[in-house]
Amino acid sequence: MDYPLLDVFLTMLWFFLWIMWFMLLFRVVADIFRDDALSGWGKAGWTLLVCVLPFVGVLAYLVARGRGMGEREMRRARDQERAFRAYVQEAAAPGPKTPGTGVGTKADELGRLAALHDRGAITDAEYERAKAKVLAV
Repeated sequence: MDYPLLDVFLTMLWFFLWIMWFMLLFRVVADIFRDDALSGWGKAGWTLLVCVLPFVGVLAYLVARGRGMGEREMRRARDQERAFRAYVQEAAAPGPKTPGTGVGTKADELGRLAALHDRGAITDAEYERAKAKVLAV
């Protein structure tokens, strides 16, 4: 069992390059199907090219549409951030009303705000504004 250190290094290098290739391939395929501006025929054509001639297809996709991949990814991240913030604001809105009064007590609202703040769902500034609003009512 003679396996020199350089051969171990080269084997590890090829293995990690192989992993990187598959990550790139999956990212390109995911971008093809996530792109709303690309028509169905365009998606089918790019997918066929990437599947039949993987190296040529991926490199051609990166040359032709590589800049848009980053822009689409940033847009998706911004949309997810907006959706998360909207959810947090919705969750911080006045909650269930106490029976008979039709209004939640200030202590209930302050407790809910404190819980959101402790979980990190709202910032210190948002917590202070909401607390001041509850106490002002």
